[in-house]
Amino acid sequence: MSEPNGVMMQYFHWYVPPDGSLWNQLAETAKDLAKIGITSVWLPPAYKGLSGGYDVGYGVYDLFDLGEFDQKGSVRTKYGTKAEYLHAIKVAQAAGISVYADVVFNHKLGADEAEEVEATPFDPENRNAPIGEYQTIKAWTHFNFPGRGEQYSSMKWHWWHFDAIDYNAYNEGENAVYLLKGKEFDRNVDLEKGNFDYLMGCDLDMSHPEVCGELKYWGEWYLDTTGVDGFRFDAVKHVSAHFFQEWIEHERNHAQRDLFAVGEYWSYEVEALHSFIETTNGKVSLFDAPLHLNFQIASKSGNNYDLRQIFDNTLVQQQPALAVTLVDNHDSQPLQSLESVVEAWFKPLAYALILLRREGYPCIFYADYYGAYYKDNGNDGNEYEIWLDSHRELIDKFLLVRQTYAYGDQYDYFDHANTVGWTRLGDEEHAGSMAVILSNGDNGSKSMEVGQPNRTYIDITEHVKEPITTNDEGWGEFRCNAGSVSVWIPQK
Repeated sequence: MSEPNGVMMQYFHWYVPPDGSLWNQLAETAKDLAKIGITSVWLPPAYKGLSGGYDVGYGVYDLFDLGEFDQKGSVRTKYGTKAEYLHAIKVAQAAGISVYADVVFNHKLGADEAEEVEATPFDPENRNAPIGEYQTIKAWTHFNFPGRGEQYSSMKWHWWHFDAIDYNAYNEGENAVYLLKGKEFDRNVDLEKGNFDYLMGCDLDMSHPEVCGELKYWGEWYLDTTGVDGFRFDAVKHVSAHFFQEWIEHERNHAQRDLFAVGEYWSYEVEALHSFIETTNGKVSLFDAPLHLNFQIASKSGNNYDLRQIFDNTLVQQQPALAVTLVDNHDSQPLQSLESVVEAWFKPLAYALILLRREGYPCIFYADYYGAYYKDNGNDGNEYEIWLDSHRELIDKFLLVRQTYAYGDQYDYFDHANTVGWTRLGDEEHAGSMAVILSNGDNGSKSMEVGQPNRTYIDITEHVKEPITTNDEGWGEFRCNAGSVSVWIPQK
């Protein structure tokens, strides 16, 4: 469970420089993050990937190599060494910040040797449709980890630990998903492409007892080694949902403490998210991808978007206790596979909508907080330079307000297509109240109740300079500028 008014930060983006400095950066900034109201950090995959010190972590090669062994061309990972990772976790936790590890169970990449195996090729766009005969293929499926040997684990991976691959060395030009001998695609996965069990690389066979046993053992080892407080599961819509419930319950029993868990089920169909939650008995929260989509559409639509609909068909609207709300992440940022950027002008509005309301567990994106600059090739083959604005100044103000005033009853005023607002009235321990108003059109104003009669309020964002004073009944006419957000708190 998240703390009351807890805030997560995704402490990386896809294009963080591959200089091995991120773990040390976290250790240096942890105290400051805690002071502004960050209560947890989600860190990127900490184990060795396909491209060694350059891998973001999702091309997972060896789960047991946290930047300790000379494998895939480096000892350290993109983010640093094992010692630096463990130190950063301890420093963050000492500052009062929980640490969530990113877990990639769907696939492995970068096998050490190829193996022959029989398989049937399927249409990548329809995994229910074979496109060729059962045949012998040559697949890169043998992982023996020569740099690590048998330290921490003696298991070597072979083709029978996987159910599908997408590369056949005997027919390099064929575009197919190969279902391996005696295997079937997992059930309880997303139904896109007929069955979306297969995503990339060597797809783990979650019905194989050695695979399940090794992943549970790895979880025990990881908890004992790192002491993390929870997990972010990657690509959960591609793995049988039952597995995540089994795994997290096993690890909670091993650790004898609560462990937070959130899954990345990247679907804009909220019913798919509900189905996963039902299958896992509510043991795993989910990122609210439908809310991100609403933000993205709103940011592209300007004043043609009806803000009264901003929470429609979202997880935070329908199951707020299990919704991790976000504006953008490493997959949605420019030039990534799920590129769906929320435009810069709308990001302050979006962050107000996740940080200053009662519902959901908000997650701040590293690149939105610190800003980012990078170069990469687009889908058209051209190289692009990308600048992402820092919204740190406003986010810090929102975090201060969340810590101080975002308590108690919430009154919504979602009664105008272009100007919406809400108030929080405080509680016994937090006597102050606040009002938030935002517009995607012209200058806006709205009469809202804050429960404080004859009290002067100021806009902490400083977008509106003139204070307002409530009437005898505790109502005020709160204002915001065009295409902007204002957050009103009592004047001291």
